Formats: sequence, C-alpha cells, structure tokens
Amino acid sequence: MSIQLRPAVITDIDRIFELIQEFSIFQKTPEKVKITPEQMKADMDIFKCLVAVDGNTIIGFSTYYYAYHSWSGKVIYLDDLYVQPAYRGQHIGNLMFDAVMDIGKQTNCIKMKWLVSHWNTKAQDFYKSRGATIEDTEWICDLVF
Repeated sequence: MSIQLRPAVITDIDRIFELIQEFSIFQKTPEKVKITPEQMKADMDIFKCLVAVDGNTIIGFSTYYYAYHSWSGKVIYLDDLYVQPAYRGQHIGNLMFDAVMDIGKQTNCIKMKWLVSHWNTKAQDFYKSRGATIEDTEWICDLVF
C-alpha cells in the first residue's frame, strides 16, 4: 500500500462528499450535513482540502482554512480530518495532520486550531500525543443564515 496525499481537485468532489457523509455518521450527526457537491464545486476558490489516495481511490480527506485571531494572529484551522475505518491505524491521519500543519507553517500561521468531540477520546489522545492542548473554556456558537 502506498498512500499519497495531494490537493483536492474538482473531479474529487463527489467522492469527498461521500466521505463527508461517512464522517457525519461516525460523528453521530448526519442531519448536520447541509452542503451539496454542487455547492462545494462552486466554492472551489475557497475550498481547501487534501485527499489521501490509495491507488485511484480517495480514502481520506482533511479540510482547512485560514482565520485571523485578534489575540494571536493568522492561524490555519483544521476543519475536518477523516480516514475510512479500513485504513485507520496506518498513520494516514498523522500524514494529513502533518501536511496541514506544514501548510500553516509555510504560510506564516502562528498556530493550528481545530475542534474535537467530547466523546472522541481516541482523537483527543492522538492530538495530545502531538503536543496539542485541549481547552474546555469556550462553547461553540453557530448562527445559520
């Protein structure tokens, strides 16, 4: 097995959408997926995504974006990181995590931020092993237009 990482292209969107749906089931929130492949394709100018590919099959993805925090400056925000269950335990998540972190460093970000579910202790342990601090001082706020 030789997993390759590369930036997503428009022809990957349908497969990435399938994986987003899988991820939402894993997160126990499939009802929260409101995006469509058509919207993702229309947003390719701002949609930042790396895909993990085994041969010709996309088996994982990581999405990210840039933000500016008034207390710290430019950050890269890891929005989602998902690897299909059959490929877990093979350090693919590490590869994708490192790739987004490297993009952040190359684009002069001061840090990387992301969310992790309270119940997902396996992911929390992974992030802690990478040196991350997991804070519980703030709540996520969401306002749908």
